[in-house]
Amino acid sequence: MTDKQQLKISRREQILQALAQMLEGNPGQRITTAALAREVGVSEAALYRHFPSKARMFEGLIGFIEETLFTRIKIITQSDASGIRQCEQILTLLLAFVEKNPGMARILTADALAGETDRLRGQVNQLFERMETQLKQIMREAEQREGIRTQIPAGSCASLLVATAEGKIRQFVRSEFRRRPTEHWPEQWPKLAEGLFRRQAQS
Repeated sequence: MTDKQQLKISRREQILQALAQMLEGNPGQRITTAALAREVGVSEAALYRHFPSKARMFEGLIGFIEETLFTRIKIITQSDASGIRQCEQILTLLLAFVEKNPGMARILTADALAGETDRLRGQVNQLFERMETQLKQIMREAEQREGIRTQIPAGSCASLLVATAEGKIRQFVRSEFRRRPTEHWPEQWPKLAEGLFRRQAQS
């Protein structure tokens, strides 16, 4: 890789980091390319040399979120942990990630995407749908391997778990990052698990 290519990658990363920081520091506000350019210390024209549009910048952040989460989710699903424990770890991962990256929380709730292209919201929807599918798969495998069944269909159960996590993330954004997503989670998860999972009776 040439020095010029490395500089271009570094500048792209710098732009995305600045965008994420501005989303965190300006809750509820729309980020303009002019403000982003000032934050990075370049001209708007320079921004567009690295990203053809602001939508592409948001796509870069959504891609970062997806890669970060699903790289770790793959490790979780390949572990020897029980199915219930894997579900807990995935949801805790999501909540802890947005707590550490408040700007990303605004993207996941689509708060930061108001006025942007519908394609971006579609990408966020796909991310959550992918996570829901992964949880459903874990539940089905847990039934086969461990005799653990869900009290309602696995699809409904996975949907409820993702909706719970989404609600906590939205609460985080609505409170302007004062209500942490992991707040009360250690006592909330056991109650969720108790209500949703049961061990299959031995015949």
